[in-house]
Amino acid sequence: MNIVVLMGGLSPERDVSLTSGSLIANALIRRGHRVCLLDVYLGMQLGQKGMDECFLTEPYPAHSVSEQVPDLEAIKAASGNGEAKIGANVIPLCKYADVVFMALHGDMGENGQLQATLDSFGIRYTGSGYVGSLLAMDKDLAKKMLVGAGVPTPTWVLVDLAHGVPEEVPAHIGYPCVVKPCSGGSSVGVSMVDDAGQFADAMQAAAKYERYVLVEQRIAGRELTVGILAGEVLPAIEIIPREGFYDYANKYQGGKTEEICPAPIGESTRVQVGELTLRAFDALRLSGYARFDWMLDEAGGLWCLEANTLPGMTPTSLLPQMAAQIGLDYDSLCERLVQLAL
Repeated sequence: MNIVVLMGGLSPERDVSLTSGSLIANALIRRGHRVCLLDVYLGMQLGQKGMDECFLTEPYPAHSVSEQVPDLEAIKAASGNGEAKIGANVIPLCKYADVVFMALHGDMGENGQLQATLDSFGIRYTGSGYVGSLLAMDKDLAKKMLVGAGVPTPTWVLVDLAHGVPEEVPAHIGYPCVVKPCSGGSSVGVSMVDDAGQFADAMQAAAKYERYVLVEQRIAGRELTVGILAGEVLPAIEIIPREGFYDYANKYQGGKTEEICPAPIGESTRVQVGELTLRAFDALRLSGYARFDWMLDEAGGLWCLEANTLPGMTPTSLLPQMAAQIGLDYDSLCERLVQLAL
């Protein structure tokens, strides 16, 4: 098949996407497919070559994730593309392909905008559709849907920074709490707040990325993540950062986090978190695959933190670890996601 792997874009998770994209492209090439690795923002100039020549069978250069969030303004200035989020020939190449593999993280790649655009052109793609992508990406909407479906999630308040921070917010949630952008990913802009002295700095850190900020009850306990693939619950992983919390650096820099798969949580908890993850998956109208983050508190209670509709596919990513436990190696997982899209 001819497959476009869409990556990059203008998200704070751009580096993660570039790494995922190059690895996915090479995995699909190893499985015998012809692949066009395409940055959705930069696009591709075709020149004299036709579209067929954009699909390669030779490996693409690997990309690695930096510890620092990319400078998106510098990328925009260097590209000359301005504010247009879809670059030259992206849509024609996607239409030419048999299927598009979504290797994007954050921004329009996960909030439903790109999915709706591809739908408008009848283009097939991996992962959830535009409705599920929107519902999962907006943490306030997602938590409302989870509550309605009977899935426990920490208490929260949505703050619109255009109107300032209401004085009662910290008192309503209490300390410790978590401050995070409403529609971010990879823990970019997330702060753990222990007291009032840290609250203002945390709000400023989140405000760099978004106008809407979530202030959420902080649950003490063990961090778990559970994947869904084609309606099947994948083995849970327990995440144990060696220091701090599971932030951007701990997610993507090797050796900074211990990840135990399958998580040592006992059979009853395993069954319960699997059932709740399936319920959350359906409540958010997701399809194909996704990954959900959970906290297991000291009393054995489970709390859903958020959903990831396009989980990372980097060397340290969690979904490939889960898939390996059921006999799917990385290349097979990538091809399975393509098959689900078809």
